[in-house]
Amino acid sequence: MGLDTEKIKEDFPILKRRMNGKRLVYLDSASTSQKPIQVINKVNEVYKEYNSNIHRGIYKISEKATEEYIGSKEKASRFVNSDSYREIVYVRNATEAINLVALTWGEDSIKKNDHILISSMEHHSNIVPWQLLAKRKGAVLDYIGLTKDFLIDMDDYGRKLEGKPKIVAITHASNVLGTINDVEKIARMAHAEGAHVLVDGAQSAPHMRVDVKRMGCDFFALSSHKMLGPSGIGVLYAKEGILEDMRPLLGGGDMIKSVSFKESAWNELPWKFEAGTQNIEGAIGFGAAIDYLDMIGMDSVRKHEKGLASYALKRLDEIEGLRVYGPSDTEKKGGIASFSIDGIHPHDVAQVLDSEGIAIRSGHHCAMPLVKEIIGEPSLSRMSFYVYNSKADIDAAIEALGKAKKMFGKERSG
Repeated sequence: MGLDTEKIKEDFPILKRRMNGKRLVYLDSASTSQKPIQVINKVNEVYKEYNSNIHRGIYKISEKATEEYIGSKEKASRFVNSDSYREIVYVRNATEAINLVALTWGEDSIKKNDHILISSMEHHSNIVPWQLLAKRKGAVLDYIGLTKDFLIDMDDYGRKLEGKPKIVAITHASNVLGTINDVEKIARMAHAEGAHVLVDGAQSAPHMRVDVKRMGCDFFALSSHKMLGPSGIGVLYAKEGILEDMRPLLGGGDMIKSVSFKESAWNELPWKFEAGTQNIEGAIGFGAAIDYLDMIGMDSVRKHEKGLASYALKRLDEIEGLRVYGPSDTEKKGGIASFSIDGIHPHDVAQVLDSEGIAIRSGHHCAMPLVKEIIGEPSLSRMSFYVYNSKADIDAAIEALGKAKKMFGKERSG
């Protein structure tokens, strides 16, 4: 059986809103997801019942906050199948996780003329930190090309590995194309050449089962806000031995074991990387989001989104002058449909749909090299789906796209 989306919608207060007299249809979950009442209530619970700092207080509400905070790490560890929560470092988001790796492991491991390898479909978060690192260190940043089907060109990848990169940083799922990469094979090939592997899981962790041990990556990054949780909290997973060898990025309270006027010793993992007061309520709310996804089941989430993606591609194909970018095989595609319509700017498309109460994304989607150079368009429209979306939401968007075509004189002749 599929997901009961009408029942799920009841858990999301914002989806009860009316926009311009119409029900809100939210089709921008690749940017940020909506939050169920279970997560909202959990964050409120923190503030109402045990708001205090963690680790430090020898009193009941501090002990409760600490217990809940560590409990959320244990949930995150199980969610990605790491060995323990010692491998789970809390950061603000996947962007900060990638930057942390570049600024610590990368700063100490990358030397002049070393190669860093990423793909042409990366989000800016997995491009800019490596560009900055390459510039600082005099290293070479290489890009893996794509096939005409919007997949990683594995032949080109094999050739680029001959440059002996120190790290391969790759997205698990593209936020523009929806392409799901075979990160297990990519990591296996990289390790055979002595490279470390970072996987950007911002678009995969919310939508499919993630197993960091099976994929064999050294680093994995995700963001809570894309998977029903609060903003301002994310995860860097890294193998324990790697984290032990990495120096901390930030210094201050809680990341230390001891401090003297001359030197300091670092705290044990993962606290070594969590200086100062953390986003405690965000972390605990993130734990509630994991509980919610566990209740649905990640296999069910993936099955539901494959069905929505297949239906969306079929309906979009009915619109004359519309082109979809990304794999047509939904086995290799997430719940994303990026498209352009001849003669209509994506911003205009988004505004027309907004007038109908439908939220979609337009622009370069923080993947400017991909959108401008690979696809050849300066801007795209994007619909993205999640557990609270249904075929009726897609039908509403298709009807609104028809109105946009009529408004801009692009209606189907006859």
